[in-house]
Amino acid sequence: MVEKDRSIIVKKTYLLKMLPPSYQTNLENQLSESQLLFLNLLINVLQDIKGVSLEKIANALPLPILFQSRRKKIPRFLSLPILNIQSIWFPIIKTWLTQNFQENQRIYLVIDRTKWQRNNLMMISLIYDQRAIPIYWEFLPRLGNSNFEEQSKIFSQVLPLFNKYQTVVLGDREFCSVKLANWLRAQKVQFCLRLKKNEFILGEDEIWRSLDSLGLEPGVSLFLPNIKVTKSQKVPGFNLAAKWK
Repeated sequence: MVEKDRSIIVKKTYLLKMLPPSYQTNLENQLSESQLLFLNLLINVLQDIKGVSLEKIANALPLPILFQSRRKKIPRFLSLPILNIQSIWFPIIKTWLTQNFQENQRIYLVIDRTKWQRNNLMMISLIYDQRAIPIYWEFLPRLGNSNFEEQSKIFSQVLPLFNKYQTVVLGDREFCSVKLANWLRAQKVQFCLRLKKNEFILGEDEIWRSLDSLGLEPGVSLFLPNIKVTKSQKVPGFNLAAKWK
């Protein structure tokens, strides 16, 4: 049996479902014409089938070649050295930033980690229009919480993209370490990191208190400027904001 020639479908898909102009311009600088066409086809197929099964993608891919050839072509393409975050995604993000933000405008970055099956993924995203846009991500080599070295490494990849803006880093309790806070401060980056409720602070009265003993109740909020955090390290110069909704 001879498979149907799908070349007409390929041209039609490529013309009708192009990537946004800013994506297209940046990708044209990095990829060959055939690579860019194949990437467009892959993205269109992924949007159509709404899944990442290699067999389903290969079956839906509109190329006039045998199924097994399409199946082999996909991982071969995705393993190209040029297909990395720094070369492909960062230039697109830079262009997008200049189109949507003014210089020195405040930008919020969120660091988070999630367990996905047996994978441990750490990600930095940008908050825009009540959405989190992924900027950079890495799989950690083990399960469990990240450490300061891994956190500072991932920030070192991302922060240069935002040196024209006022950057504020948001992080959950996993990322609320004195080391990371001091490191971000040294990078001239503002931050808001969530403390654990059993953490201790030293206020103006020179008495160490745990956060869960501050008397917060539903509907109550407080702000304590220039406090010391953690009994063990006694680090000064932090502000504490707390609210119980």
